[in-house]
Amino acid sequence: MKNTFKNGVKAGLQTTWTLGKVIFPITILVGILQHTPVLQYITNFIAPVMGIFGLSGEAAIPLVVGNFLNLYAGIGAILTLDLTVKEVFILAMMLSFSHNLLVESTVAARVGIKIWIILVVRLGLAFFSGIIINLVWQGGSEQAQYGLIAPKEEVITGFFPIVFDAFQRGILGIVQLAIIVIPLMVAVQFMKDLGWLNAFSKKMAPFTRMLGMKENTSMTLAAGLTIGLAYGAGVMIQAVKEDNVSKKDITLAFIFLVACHAVVEDTLVFIPLGIPVWPLLIIRVVTAIVLTMVIAQVWKRMELAKGKEATYEH
Repeated sequence: MKNTFKNGVKAGLQTTWTLGKVIFPITILVGILQHTPVLQYITNFIAPVMGIFGLSGEAAIPLVVGNFLNLYAGIGAILTLDLTVKEVFILAMMLSFSHNLLVESTVAARVGIKIWIILVVRLGLAFFSGIIINLVWQGGSEQAQYGLIAPKEEVITGFFPIVFDAFQRGILGIVQLAIIVIPLMVAVQFMKDLGWLNAFSKKMAPFTRMLGMKENTSMTLAAGLTIGLAYGAGVMIQAVKEDNVSKKDITLAFIFLVACHAVVEDTLVFIPLGIPVWPLLIIRVVTAIVLTMVIAQVWKRMELAKGKEATYEH
């Protein structure tokens, strides 16, 4: 029992260090960018194309902020705008698929996934969902009624205060990461040593097989689904190292999770916007399942085709 706890803490500290090296510098970079005209330039650049998604030009603000920062920042920006229910729903759907891109994509790279794959899947799903909802849904023209008022952030000016604020956010990000990851890794270690993990993997086996993955991917999927990509990456890194999860399976797992991660939290945070959240959850889950199954089938056929070519050559 003592060794289990010790090994769990050790794994948690190692994971915090691995992820911290990624999250800390990016948090500082984004924290500084917030106080520069960079985000505003990007917003102005994409504002003219917002009509494709049925959105007004100012709706570019929450999209840019949410993708550079996180869902909460994107929601905060939505609460400052006068938008229709349809516009808010489209923004919520797009941000569900694509948010916190810098941190979460870099974390994915630490697990061994190519960043461009994550970006293509997440941005592709966000753009596609926005266009489809705009074309299919004819309602939602009434003004959105928000459940709370956006908190006004204190404006920070001056080079040193901005750098200090960014540094402070970076430190807080690491502390928050450690608070979540270390107990999580201890729990995972106990589950492994008590044999619960094997039992859990077997229960999840039909679902993971349906998605085209082996059952040893189940812990990775469970972690990402419940606590998200950034924090769930700790379990994923450990799974790749200890459970011999293949490159194919971890890629498929990440494709599933970029469409559908932290499903409870990422759905509930949209309640203050006054929109129906059940459709958000259902669309995300169904999209993740279908997309992963399709890619798994394509991958399988490509592997069979390569196998046949190799046989003919010999």
